[in-house]
Amino acid sequence: MKPTDIKDPDYFHKVVDCQWACPAHTPVPAYIRLIAQGRYSDAYLLNRDSNVFPGILGRVCDRPCEPACRRTRVEEEPVAICRLKRVAADHRDDITDRLPKKPENSNGKRIALIGAGPASFTVANDLAPMGYECTIFEKLDKPGGLMRSNIPAFRLPEDVLNEELGYILQMGVDLKLGHPVGSMQELQDQGFDAIFVGTGAPKGKNLNLPGRDEAAGNIHIGIDWLESVAFDHIETIGETVLIIGVGNTAMDCCRTSLRLGAKAVKVMARKPRAFFKASEWELEDAEEEDIAITVNHSPKAFVTESGKLVGMLFELMDYDLDDSGRITEQRVTGEVMIPCDDVILAIGQENAFPWIEKEAGITFDKWDVPVIDEQTFESTRKGVFFGGDAAFGPKNIIWAVEHGHQAAISIHKHCQGDDLTARTADYIELESTKMGMSEWRYSNAYDASDRRQMEHIALVDRFRKLDIEVELGFTPEQIATEVERCLNCDMQTVFDAPLCTECDACIDICPVACLSITPNAPEADLRAIVQAASADQALFTSTELPLSGRVMIKDENTCLHCGLCAERCPTAAWDMQEGKLTIHYAHDQKLSAEQ
Repeated sequence: MKPTDIKDPDYFHKVVDCQWACPAHTPVPAYIRLIAQGRYSDAYLLNRDSNVFPGILGRVCDRPCEPACRRTRVEEEPVAICRLKRVAADHRDDITDRLPKKPENSNGKRIALIGAGPASFTVANDLAPMGYECTIFEKLDKPGGLMRSNIPAFRLPEDVLNEELGYILQMGVDLKLGHPVGSMQELQDQGFDAIFVGTGAPKGKNLNLPGRDEAAGNIHIGIDWLESVAFDHIETIGETVLIIGVGNTAMDCCRTSLRLGAKAVKVMARKPRAFFKASEWELEDAEEEDIAITVNHSPKAFVTESGKLVGMLFELMDYDLDDSGRITEQRVTGEVMIPCDDVILAIGQENAFPWIEKEAGITFDKWDVPVIDEQTFESTRKGVFFGGDAAFGPKNIIWAVEHGHQAAISIHKHCQGDDLTARTADYIELESTKMGMSEWRYSNAYDASDRRQMEHIALVDRFRKLDIEVELGFTPEQIATEVERCLNCDMQTVFDAPLCTECDACIDICPVACLSITPNAPEADLRAIVQAASADQALFTSTELPLSGRVMIKDENTCLHCGLCAERCPTAAWDMQEGKLTIHYAHDQKLSAEQ
């Protein structure tokens, strides 16, 4: 193998698995260390650079970082990354004077943003401080998009949502509520320099089965129903409710039903639990509230009597699975009728663009999804960009944020007449953390504590009002324990081959056997030497060692970043260095003429 280029930003970025897995690449270990030091405001602002909404996402993020957490390689549970994000938000001081400000002068460029959801707000967050005149058009009378209309207040309090949206509006963003865009062509005729579409996936899927029309008054589309609840258009539901679907929207629907007076709520799943789309913690929260989740029931018909819904007919399903868990065969083994007063359909969402005329120059594929450049987020109409669910279908808030960041870069370059694909390259800086012979400026000892469980408000209290937040946040003891569970994966073991005397001290002390000194060879041969090398991570290979010409190899997959190799090394060939990744947003992009 060739020697590893540790200056390649993606090399050490990938080693920080949580940051690599986060669509917005939030520097997780760095903000957890700030929390450990009691620097909550600094931790919040470091979060905000990338994910824009720390208080919101600290409650409702889909947490792609946690399954990637290196902690799961030494025990079952990852660090509570999402909940620590909330800690920074809940305990910070007033940070308004540290946020970007509206500039004194506009740069003369006008940007229209359609839909007041996370993607549009992120674009505005990035462009407004640069002097762009950003106008957000929203059909509803409150901003937030799905964050307000589809996430219940018992998970995301309104004051948290309003505060973080307010930070962006204070940058001089013009928000036009109750202003649906009815025509793309009319908007284009208003002379905006660029248009961003962040309208989400606002159309819930229907279930056209026998009895659907007769029972229409008691059958609800999940996302529409949640929106009606959020805006106080619906305040009650029947005593017995069936939820069709097992995604996160279904979990919000079933829990909301209890708060509107339902006595018995069942979630009906067509397949086994392994195929559910809902996050495991969403399922656990629903089951904690005594919601029954019934598997292997496929909807067949709505049952009515005298034009009124009285139940649903289901086929009972049986499945054969292969060794990888995929369904190979399915069969119907019977039928059952389950009584109900109301049914809520939460079986998926679709994009809907009836207001974009064919003459607008925007191409749609066979699924009526806009054709978008996946790097620039520009549509087939120059100057019209898409992001969030409107661009690629239902995902989650953190994906919408990252789409907003990338679209903002493209909009900036478009308005300045620059090449949209010419992104300023990310880079990584390595800085030694040495404070003595065997001391580092971070906590490197392994803490064997279990993951802290966030306390919930008592069941007897949580159903009195719709907006009583269920999760109470971490206690001081929980904060102090959970931050120590982080393995500081951004603290990298950096090897200086010319200093190595091949004494094997580092190999002897490594607790996970991730090091070896060996003659160089093809990568597959070297991977076979270390204990558990995974293709998901790079294999570090040094330059030739001075005494034998062999190489030091290191399995980045199993390394715990404990620093014992550096502490034991008698020649300081190993060092623990913090890898600080710089990701360039719209405001620090260099235009082609400047490079």
